[in-house]
Amino acid sequence: MAAVVKGIDATLRVLLILLVAMLVVSVAWQVLSRYLLQDPASWTEELARFLLIWVGMLGASYAFRTRTHLGLELLPMKLKGTGAGSMLKYFTLLMAAFFATAILVYGGGNLVALTWELRQYSPVLGLPIAVVYSVIPLSGVLIIFSCLVQAFEDDNEPLAATSEDEL
Repeated sequence: MAAVVKGIDATLRVLLILLVAMLVVSVAWQVLSRYLLQDPASWTEELARFLLIWVGMLGASYAFRTRTHLGLELLPMKLKGTGAGSMLKYFTLLMAAFFATAILVYGGGNLVALTWELRQYSPVLGLPIAVVYSVIPLSGVLIIFSCLVQAFEDDNEPLAATSEDEL
């Protein structure tokens, strides 16, 4: 199981690096074409917007997996090692999984289906909007997977390296 988790983490990490690099190149080209060439490229703004959506959603799921997301640790630290601390951990994971299921997977899936059914395309790139929005249910699935992994991890030995171990 640890190998699968590490594989997913590594794949997500590489994908995020590539998406951020593409975002930087897109914005840099927009600035250069606007100010140096006096002929702004119209596709760069739309591409940057779509890449930012993907980076934000996948980055949130990666941050959740590596436990680098914003969280209040005061209560969990006080209850660590107690039965109440364990209950709080499982309750928190259950609520995160519920949110990911209801809002991201179900709601995001309905949004993708609706935009696909309505055949909505981006005006400049001609990309189906359903492809852009497909990152919402994908991120939800990744967060649910992270909840399951964290629920079965021993508090002292995580199944995969966290971000501090990778630095």
